[in-house]
Amino acid sequence: MKRASIATTALALLAAAGCGQVEGGGGGAAGPGGDRTLTVFAAASLTETFTALGKTFEGTRPGVRVRFNFGGSSTLAQQIAQGAPADVFAAASPATMKPVADGGATAGRPRVFARNRLVIAVPARGDGRIASLADLVRPGLKVVLCAEQVPCGAAAGKALSAAGVTVRPVSREQDVKAVLTKVRMGEADAGLVYRTDVRATAARVRGVEFPESARAVNDYPIAPLAKAPQSALAGEFVDLVLSRQGRAALTGAGFEAP
Repeated sequence: MKRASIATTALALLAAAGCGQVEGGGGGAAGPGGDRTLTVFAAASLTETFTALGKTFEGTRPGVRVRFNFGGSSTLAQQIAQGAPADVFAAASPATMKPVADGGATAGRPRVFARNRLVIAVPARGDGRIASLADLVRPGLKVVLCAEQVPCGAAAGKALSAAGVTVRPVSREQDVKAVLTKVRMGEADAGLVYRTDVRATAARVRGVEFPESARAVNDYPIAPLAKAPQSALAGEFVDLVLSRQGRAALTGAGFEAP
């Protein structure tokens, strides 16, 4: 009888463990102990704000972890098209979201949740000789830009064209954070980055505003993905970003409301 009792208890525990892995409408398998991981692909310029929102999201959902993949929007879009497992995609431009949506990879129509504009990033202790886009063509000046296919690079091209300025950058980087790092480390004298990225560097880099930035404002779209392993959580995270709380976090970081 003792052996029978032990066997019965073991079967009951196995049955309970099996029931514990059922996710209410979320899709995807639970991790150890029933934990779930939400994977968000997001533009590099969203790093600080989305990291904070991710902690907020986790704080109200025990057992949920948010994992981010930050990078250039065009690179992230390619990864999604190639089948990389992700639940949410937040891009820095409609152009980089478009192939993902047109390919049927989004669950519903992407929604714009923020806007961003460029500034000239210069070392905080610079000599003040850069005050406009026209100053970027001075001989010997090392300027870094994003690659043309990246949203910050496309926006830079529009702004420079509006100013009638042709810049020959010493390098083209794959995301805005790489441009900012080169300026911060003294490897470049200036770079075109988003206003929000300069804010995130505190006193190490200074942003120079220029009027042509109004001609190259980027809209940021977000969407849950059609094959999201955590479809319910994906929708909830998008709702948080679009909520009043999400809007406050974004505008506090320097983004503009759409």
